[in-house]
Amino acid sequence: MPNLSTVQFRICMRRLIVERESMEFDVLIVGGGPAGLSAACRIRQIAEETGKEISVCVVEKGSEIGAHTLSGAVVEDRALAELFPNYKEMGAPLNTPVKADEVHFLTSNEKSFKTPNWMIPKPMHNDGNYIVSLGNVVRWLGEQAEALGVEVYPGFPAAENIIEDGAIKGIITGDMGLNEAGEQTDAYMPGMELRAKYTIFAEGCRGHLGKQLIQQFELDKGKDAQHYGIGIKELWDVPAEQHKEGLVLHGTGWPLNESSSTGGFFLYHVENNQVVVGLITDLAYSNPHVSPFDEFQRMKHHPVLAQHLKGGKRVSYGARAITKGGLNSLPKMTFPGGLIVGCDAGTLDFSKIKGTHTAMKSGMIAAEEITKAIAADRANDEITEYTSAFESSWVYKDLHNSRNFGPAMHKLGMWLGAAFNYIHHNIVPIPLTLHDTTPDHATLKLASESKKITYPKPDGQLSFAKLDSVFIGNVNHAEHQPCHLKLADASIPLGENLAKYDEPAQRYCPAGVYEIVEEAGGEKRFQINSQNCVHCKTCDIKDPAQNINWVTPEGGGGPNYPNM
Repeated sequence: MPNLSTVQFRICMRRLIVERESMEFDVLIVGGGPAGLSAACRIRQIAEETGKEISVCVVEKGSEIGAHTLSGAVVEDRALAELFPNYKEMGAPLNTPVKADEVHFLTSNEKSFKTPNWMIPKPMHNDGNYIVSLGNVVRWLGEQAEALGVEVYPGFPAAENIIEDGAIKGIITGDMGLNEAGEQTDAYMPGMELRAKYTIFAEGCRGHLGKQLIQQFELDKGKDAQHYGIGIKELWDVPAEQHKEGLVLHGTGWPLNESSSTGGFFLYHVENNQVVVGLITDLAYSNPHVSPFDEFQRMKHHPVLAQHLKGGKRVSYGARAITKGGLNSLPKMTFPGGLIVGCDAGTLDFSKIKGTHTAMKSGMIAAEEITKAIAADRANDEITEYTSAFESSWVYKDLHNSRNFGPAMHKLGMWLGAAFNYIHHNIVPIPLTLHDTTPDHATLKLASESKKITYPKPDGQLSFAKLDSVFIGNVNHAEHQPCHLKLADASIPLGENLAKYDEPAQRYCPAGVYEIVEEAGGEKRFQINSQNCVHCKTCDIKDPAQNINWVTPEGGGGPNYPNM
C-alpha cells in the first residue's frame, strides 16, 4: 500500500464512511452553454416526435445558467432558427439587428484607416445578424430545455470522468466543503456519480475534462496544434445622444502591432443605451512583456473607440479564452461513450469571428446521432456516425472555407494575411491549406531578447485597474476551498519562468491571479490569488512550461456576468 499523508488518509477514511450517491440518465451533458443546451433541447424534441422517452441531464459549474457565458457577441441565427423556427415568437432575446458594419485598421495611437466595404472579406459582413448578450440567450435556452423536460443542474461542476472498460460512463461532480488543505469540514458533501449511456462534453474553450479526453483518447492525433485567443470585454452605459443601436465596429492594428502581436477589437451598440467593447489577443504572441489586459485598456483611448465611450459608465467586466484553431486543429469529436462539441472541441468560425451558431449546430448533430443510437439499444460505444454527419453539414463547409483565415494572419502578418483572406473569400478560393503547428505556449521569446512595454496608468474614465475590473465582474469563490489552479512543479514559476520570461503569468492573466511577491528579507514568492479567477483558462493555455492545470473549483464559484 502506498504511503499516505495524514490529510490523504483522513480523506480516504471519510469517503469510506460517506457514500457517494449515483444517478443514471440516457444522456448526460457537461456544460450549460449554447452547444450543450442545444443538444439537450434537440434530444428532447426528437423524443417527443418519436414518442420514445429519453432522459437528459445538463450539469453547469456556474451558479446559474449563463453566469459564466461570455462572448462579443454578434450571432448568426442559422442554428437557432433550425432548433426553434419560431424563436422570435417564443421571446428569444435577439433584439438588436445589425444596422451598420465598420472595420478599422488602427495605424497608431491616434490615426486609423476605415476599410471600404468592398475590401472586407465576405464572411465578416454582418447583414442579417444580431447583437446579443449571449449570457441572456443561454438563459433563454436553459428555460426552453427545462420546458422540454431536461433536468438542468447549475452549481454542479464536472470534476472527474468515469472511464470503465475504455469507455466514458459519466462524470463525478466536485466535492463540497473541503478546506485549503483538502481536508473535509463539517460541511463536506461528496460529489455525485452521474452515469449515462452517452455523455456530451460541451464545457467551452479549454474544458477541464475535454482537455483530458483529448489527451487520453488521442483525439488530436495528426491535427495542427490548437490555437487560442484571450477575449476581454466590458459593458458600458453611454449617453443616449451618442448611442447608435445596431452599430458594429471591428478592427485591428494598434496597440498590438507595436509588439508584433495579432488580434482585434470589437465595439457594439446594443439595446438600452449600452455599448460592449473588447479586445481579442491571439495567445500566439511572442513578447513575454505583453499584457492583454493593459493592451485593451490603452486601446480604448484611441479616437475610433473613445468617441463611443466618453461620458459613459463601465458596468461590467469579464474575460474568456477562445478556441480558434479552426478546422486544421479540430480534434476527432467521438470516443467510446461520448462526444466533444462546440468550443470544447473548437468549432468556431474564425473568418466570421463567430462560434455560437457553429457550437449549437455541432450539439444538434450530436443529439440526432445519439437518439439514433439509443433507439437501436446501443450504449457507451463510439458513435462514429457523428463524423460523417458533421462533415456533411454546413458547419463543416464553413470551417473548411475558413481553414486558412487564422494561419494566414499568424504566418503572414496583419497586412499580407488580410490580403490573402480578401483574395480567398472575395475573388477566388486559394486551393491550398496553410498550417500553424507551433502551440501558443511555445511561442514566447526570452524576456532579455524582447522589448519591455511600459503601460500607462489607468485614468479611471476610459481605462481601469485589474482588481477594480474583477470586482465588477461579480467574481466570487467559497472561502478556504482548495486552490483550483494546480502547479505540477511549484519550483518552475520562480526557478524557470521568472528567469527566462519575467514570469508572464503576472501579465497574461486578466484578473491579477498571479503575483511575484517580495518578502521582507528580499526573497521572492509566487502567489496565487485564486479567489480572483474569472475562469478564462489563459494560464492553462499560455504557461510556457505547461505547469498550470486549471481544475474545477467548488460549484457556483467564479464570475456572475449580467447581460454579457
